[in-house]
Amino acid sequence: MHYPPLAALLLGAAAPVAQAPTQFPATPPVTPASTSVRTERRWWKEAVVYQIYPRSFADSDGDGVGDLNGITRHLDHLKALGVDVIWLSPHFDSPNADNGYDIRDYRRVLPQFGTMADFDRMLAAIKARRMRLVIDLVVNHTSDEHRWFTEAVKGPGPYRDYYIWRPVRADGGPPNNYPSFFGGSAWEKRGPGDQAYLHYFAAKQPDLNWDNPRVRGEVYDVMRFWLDKGVSGFRMDVIPFISKDPAFPDLTPDQLRHPDRVYADGPRVHDYLREMRRDVLSRYDTMTVGEAVGVTPDKGPLFTDASRGELDMIFRFEGVNIGRDGWRTKPWKLADLKRFYDDLDRSAGATGWNTSFIGNHDKARAANALGDGSPAAAKALATMMLTLRGTPFLYQGDEIGMTNYPWTRIEQYDDIAARNLYRDQVQAGRVSASEFLPELARTSRDNARTPMQWTAAAGAGFTTGKPWLPVNPNARRVNVAIQTGRPNSVLEHYRALIRLRRAMPALVYGAYRDLDPDHPQVFAYTRVLDGDRLLTVVNLSPRRARWALPGGVEPETTLLDTGPRSQRGRRLNLAPWQAAVYRLR
Repeated sequence: MHYPPLAALLLGAAAPVAQAPTQFPATPPVTPASTSVRTERRWWKEAVVYQIYPRSFADSDGDGVGDLNGITRHLDHLKALGVDVIWLSPHFDSPNADNGYDIRDYRRVLPQFGTMADFDRMLAAIKARRMRLVIDLVVNHTSDEHRWFTEAVKGPGPYRDYYIWRPVRADGGPPNNYPSFFGGSAWEKRGPGDQAYLHYFAAKQPDLNWDNPRVRGEVYDVMRFWLDKGVSGFRMDVIPFISKDPAFPDLTPDQLRHPDRVYADGPRVHDYLREMRRDVLSRYDTMTVGEAVGVTPDKGPLFTDASRGELDMIFRFEGVNIGRDGWRTKPWKLADLKRFYDDLDRSAGATGWNTSFIGNHDKARAANALGDGSPAAAKALATMMLTLRGTPFLYQGDEIGMTNYPWTRIEQYDDIAARNLYRDQVQAGRVSASEFLPELARTSRDNARTPMQWTAAAGAGFTTGKPWLPVNPNARRVNVAIQTGRPNSVLEHYRALIRLRRAMPALVYGAYRDLDPDHPQVFAYTRVLDGDRLLTVVNLSPRRARWALPGGVEPETTLLDTGPRSQRGRRLNLAPWQAAVYRLR
C-alpha cells in the first residue's frame, strides 16, 4: 500500500465523530459543488457502521458459540479500526430456527449469548469508547414459541388477531399461492378449526398482523425499552413486509417470479412507518436503516426522503446481488454495477440518504461474490465502499478479507434456507447434487457466518471449544493478529480508508459523478464539496487496466494507492485490483 507523505499527515489528523446530541449542534445544510443536492449534517451520515453477527464473532466461554462477553473483549479492535457504530444482529431469546431472526422474547437475551447484565456491560463499554450501538428490530414476524403465538394458536382470544389467519380452501389447500422464502407455501395450518397462519419465512416464524393497533403498540413498547437502555437505533429486518393486502389474492405467474416485490408493496407500510417515527423515533436521537427486500428502485425514495418522516436509510440489494440468480451464480458486467450506483445516488434526491455496503450476514463473502477472493480484490472493494456517497456498513471479517468456506456436502450447512433449497431442488429431482452443491457453495449465506478469524491458533482464536460452524482453513494466514501493523494488509487498508473518510468531508457529503460509465474494468468517480475535489479510481478486475484521465481531471496529490505508482502522464496504468484516491487540482 502506498501512502505519500502528505497523505500520511492527513490520515493522522482524523477527528472523532460526535457521540451525543449536545456535541453535534445544528449546522447549515451542506451544498456540494456542481450539484443542487442539499443535505443536513447528521452523525449517522458521518459514521462508519460495523455489523456483528454475535454467534460467530467471539466466544468467551468455550461452548463454540459467540456471545456478548466475547464482543466486549474485542471492542478495542473495532475502535482501532475506526468504527463509530456497531450493528448487533439479533441477541434476543430465540429457539434459533433462523439463527435469532425468530424471536421468542424481545426483552430477554438469548442465554447462549449471556444475560441482560452482560448486555448492559457491553453497551457501557461501547459508550466508553465513544461508539454507539444499534440493534436488529425483527417485527414482521415472531417465533412460533413467542407467548403471543402460543396463545393465538389456541383459538379465539385477545392474541388471535396478533397474527394473520385465513381459512384453508375446500380441498384443504392453503388460502392462496403465496410462497415462503424458505420453500413451500407461506401458510401453515395449526390449532383448532380450518385456518392457517401466514409466514413469509419459516413455519416457525409467523407474521404479525400490523393492522391490529395493539400489535403496533407492543412493537413500539419494545423499541422504547431498548432505546431507554441507551441503544441508538435499529436496523429493521424486512420492514417493507409489515403491511399486507387483506384480500390476499393469488399471485400471477409473473408475480410468482418476484414475490418479494408484492410483499414489499403493502397498502399501509408508509402509514405505519410514519406512525413509528411520530410515536417513538422522533423522541430519541436515533439512526434507522431498513432492509428493503423487494423495494423497487422507484419506490426506495418513499422510505428515505426526510420530509416524509419514515426511515433514515435503506439497504438496496441490486449491487451485492449482481452476480447471483437465486442460489445460482451468473455473469455480470461492471457497467451494470456502475449504473446501479449512479441510480442509487440519484434516488437519494434532495433530502434522502443512502447506505454503502458490499456484504452482510445474508450474503456470500464480498471478496468472492464481487472479487476473486484475493487480498487485492478485498482492498479494491473496500476502497469503493468507503469512498462512495452514503453511510458505509462493514460486515465482520471483511476488514481482513475473509473468504467463502470450501463447502462440499449439504450436511456441513447450518442455514435453514440452504437445507430447504436442497430438499426442494435436489431431493425433489429438479437438479442433481453435482450441479446444485458447487453453486450453493458460492452463494450460501453460511459463507458469511463462519467464525471470525482472530489468530492462527486452533479455533482461529474464536473459541477454545468446537465451533458451531467450521472455521475456514485459511484462518492460519487470514486473521486479525497477522494483519495488524502490516502495511500492505487488508486490515491496515481498511483503517487507512476510514481515517481518510473522516478527514475528508468530501467523501461524506461531496457530490458523486461517474467519469466513465462504460469502461469494462475501471470504476472512476469524483467526490466534490466546496471546491475540494477528489478522484477514486478502482480496477475491479483481475487483469491490468489502462484509463485515460478526462479533460479537467488532474491529480495533484495521491492520498492512497494499493499498488505501484499508477500515473504516467494523462494515463493511469493499473495492476489487477489496484485502487487509488487522489486530490485533484
